[in-house]
Amino acid sequence: MDINIFSFFQPNQFSFLPDWMNTTIFVLDILIRFTSLIWLPYNRKPVVALGWLMAIFFIPFVGFLAFLIFGSRHLPRYRRARQHAMNDMIREASGDSPYLTTIDDLSEAARVASQLNYKLGALPLVGGNRFTLHEDNHAAMVAMAERIGTARHYVHFEFYITAYDEATKVLWDALFAAHQRGVQVRVLIDHIGSRKYPSFHKLCSMLDRSGIQWRLMLPLRPWRLQWQRPDLRNHRKVLVVDGEVAFSGSQNAIHRSYDMKANIEKGLEWKDLTFSCTGPIVEELNAIFISDWYSETNELLLAEIEANIPYTPGGVRAQVVPSGPGFETENNLRLINYMIYNAEERITICSPYFVPDETLLQALTNAAFSGIEVTVIVCEKGDQFLPNMAQRSYYETLLAAGVRILQYPGPTVLHSKYMYVDNEMVLIGSSNMDPRSFSLNLEVSTFITDNAMVRALEDVTARYEAICTELRYDQWAARPNRIKMVENLCRLWSSLL
Repeated sequence: MDINIFSFFQPNQFSFLPDWMNTTIFVLDILIRFTSLIWLPYNRKPVVALGWLMAIFFIPFVGFLAFLIFGSRHLPRYRRARQHAMNDMIREASGDSPYLTTIDDLSEAARVASQLNYKLGALPLVGGNRFTLHEDNHAAMVAMAERIGTARHYVHFEFYITAYDEATKVLWDALFAAHQRGVQVRVLIDHIGSRKYPSFHKLCSMLDRSGIQWRLMLPLRPWRLQWQRPDLRNHRKVLVVDGEVAFSGSQNAIHRSYDMKANIEKGLEWKDLTFSCTGPIVEELNAIFISDWYSETNELLLAEIEANIPYTPGGVRAQVVPSGPGFETENNLRLINYMIYNAEERITICSPYFVPDETLLQALTNAAFSGIEVTVIVCEKGDQFLPNMAQRSYYETLLAAGVRILQYPGPTVLHSKYMYVDNEMVLIGSSNMDPRSFSLNLEVSTFITDNAMVRALEDVTARYEAICTELRYDQWAARPNRIKMVENLCRLWSSLL
C-alpha cells in the first residue's frame, strides 16, 4: 500500500493533482510562511508587519504575491536619489540654517518644531508671508484662474486628481491661454489618482494638442519600464504663479462631485480648504513642484529656482513640510506627534480619513487625559467603506479618554485637512491622518506659527461645528455588536489601507 506521509500534514491537498505537485505546493507553503516570519518584520512597524503576516498566513500564495507587489513603502532608488540631491541643494541655498526669519518671540515648542521640520524636509522657517483661506472649491479655482491670467513667466500646476469639467474649465482655459501668450506652463498629474475620472483621456489629448509640457506622476506603465509599488501615489496639490503667489491645501482640481454618476445620485459633494499665499513661502512650495518635476523628467529647472530665499524678519512665519516615500522617515507624523505633545491648552484636528497609528492614538489620549481640550472633526459618512469603518473603531477609545469627536453631516464629504495647537502652531495641507498619508503618499503640508492664522481656522472650525453632531461615549459604546465586529475587522487591515 502506497502512503504519502505529506497527506497527514497538507492543510489544502488537491486530490485531482498528482502527489508530487501536492508535495511541492505543501513545501512552498511552509517556506513562504517561515520566510515571512523571519524576513517581513525587519525594519517595519509591528502593526504593519502583523497585517502582512495575517494576509500571508490566511492566503499564503496570494498574500505573499501581494506583499512582493505592495510590501515596500520606498520609491525606486533613482527617485530617492533625486530627492536627496534636491534636499542638499536647498540646504546649501539656505546656508544650512533652519530659520530665515527672527525667532526671538516664538515659543520654544515652535522653534523646535521648525528645527525638526528642517532636519527632515530641508526647508527652513521663513517670515514675511501672507495667507488667505478659500473654503469653496469652485470659487478657489476661479481665484487660481485669475492669478494665472496675470502670469508673465511661468505657471507650475501639480494636482493628485484633476479633470476638464464644468467647474475646472475656467482653470484649464486659463492655463491654455497662458501657454498661448508665451508663459511657460508645466503640469503634473498623478497617473492613478486621475485616470478613473470620465474626462481623463480627453484632458490628456487636450494637453498633447496644446503643446504644454506635462507629465504623469508615478506612472504605472511597465511596457515603458515605468513601475513602482502601485499604491505609492503623489497626493500633493500645488499651484505656483511666477514665484509670486501659490495655492495649496486639500482640494483637487475637479468638480466638487468628482464628476462621478454615483456621487451625483447620492448627493455626495466634497468640501475643502485651500489657501493662497505670498512671500518667501511661495519659493518653498515651488521647490516641491521642482523636486517632483525633477523626479519625473530628470530635468532640473534651475532658472525657476530662487537660490537665495531672503531673510525676512517677523510677519507670518511658515515652513513647507514635504513627506512621503521619498523620505526616510514619516515627516508629517513626526511633526503632528510633536505638536500634540507640546500642547498646553487645546488641540483641534480636521481630517476626512482619521485612522491613527499607535503613536498618534497614544499622543491624543495622553493629551486628553492631561486635561487638554482635544477636538477631532471627521465625516459622518465617508466615501470609502474600509477606511471609514476602520476609523470608527478608534472612536470609543478616544471618547473614553475625553476627546471630543464631531461628525460633519453627510452627504457632504468634509475633505479639509488641518490642525492647530494652542494659539500659535498650525498645520494645513494635503495630508490625512492615516497610514496611507504617513507612509505611502507624497504629501505637502505647511507649518505656520501665527496667532492670526489660528484665529482664521477657529472661524472655519466654528462654521463646521455649527452643523456637526458631537458623539457621546455612552451612545457610541451602545452601538450594535455586529457594527463593532465589522469595524474591528476593518481595523485589522488599517495599517495596509
